[in-house]
Amino acid sequence: MSFELATPARIIFGAGKLAEVGALAASLGTRALVVESGSGRASKLLALLAEHGVTATQFTVRGEPTTSLVQRGAEHARAERCDVVIGFGGGSVIDSAKAIAALIANRAPVLDYLEVVGKGLMLGERPAPFIAIPTTAGTGAEVTRNAVLMVEEAQVKVSLRSALMLPTIALVDPELTYSLPPSVTASSGLDALTQCIEPLVSPQSNPLTDGIAREGIGRAATALRRAFRNGSDIEARSDMCVTSLCGGLALANAKLGAVHGFAAPLGGMFPAPHGAVCARLLPRVAEMNVRALRERAPHSPALERYEEIARLLTQTPYARAEDGVAWLGALVDELGIPSLSAYGVGPGDVDRVVAQARKASSMGGNPIVLSDAELSEVLEAAIAG
Repeated sequence: MSFELATPARIIFGAGKLAEVGALAASLGTRALVVESGSGRASKLLALLAEHGVTATQFTVRGEPTTSLVQRGAEHARAERCDVVIGFGGGSVIDSAKAIAALIANRAPVLDYLEVVGKGLMLGERPAPFIAIPTTAGTGAEVTRNAVLMVEEAQVKVSLRSALMLPTIALVDPELTYSLPPSVTASSGLDALTQCIEPLVSPQSNPLTDGIAREGIGRAATALRRAFRNGSDIEARSDMCVTSLCGGLALANAKLGAVHGFAAPLGGMFPAPHGAVCARLLPRVAEMNVRALRERAPHSPALERYEEIARLLTQTPYARAEDGVAWLGALVDELGIPSLSAYGVGPGDVDRVVAQARKASSMGGNPIVLSDAELSEVLEAAIAG
């Protein structure tokens, strides 16, 4: 047995913990680049920084992070002499901030550092100190070592990845998620659940990621519906923040699978939110994986893992893998996740998307190699609904 567990230097979790950010930032630098969405929610953060003598300059991220955007962000940070970066927002904001922190010191064109479409160069310099503060419970980006970026010219999302990119501090305050609308709660929560399920069935899992993933799945099984129906359910909100944290830790140290293999090209080709794409694909991929495992690898440990996932989700001791698949499909429908056709994906796009998904790094973490025909069937089902 051999494995490694990489985590941020510190993880700080709890309601009201945002109040500590001023002192935390002051311990790392004096001039902060605050990357946020422009919603106005960062006003309290800015006040806390000022109270502790940290000068802040803002950089706004609206929508998905692109290579050109993070390049501009790094140039802005250097011009303002920023020595610490704070990402305050959802996954797009945190990934942008994470990439900017890396590019402040690593000045080659960002494409040189990207996998799949770039040169895949290693970062030569340590990124600026980085504090990640998520305001959604979904991507787990606050504890991962990659930033997913849109490469506009290639119409694909790929990762800027390095062990050096792990945040210095991940500050997770569930209070920041209390005001999320049901639609965001649903899509981000299903993304978090996906990021616990895929590492658990990955051939690159290990005992530590297994335990983390199980914890996240068990919490989401009861909390996601409750948080969706009642956003002021404090316990459910906290549990979903734990699920998101577990998903990020699990994927950073194991691997994802075909759901995220599809999500990368779909997010590049269509105006489709990452969480909603993963949510709609999750039950379809699980169904195909279980079927393929039963047909071609009936003794695979992944099949036993799917049985375990079914028991965690349904809270039924004798549930089969297929029961878990059905539970996921019912949840996705109940939470109102649209089909992929709602984002302009049609039957004529299947071959092109499958060809691109095949190249995605996440496909290497799927528990069984799926054929193009099987991948096409998954995508067609997700397009239909």
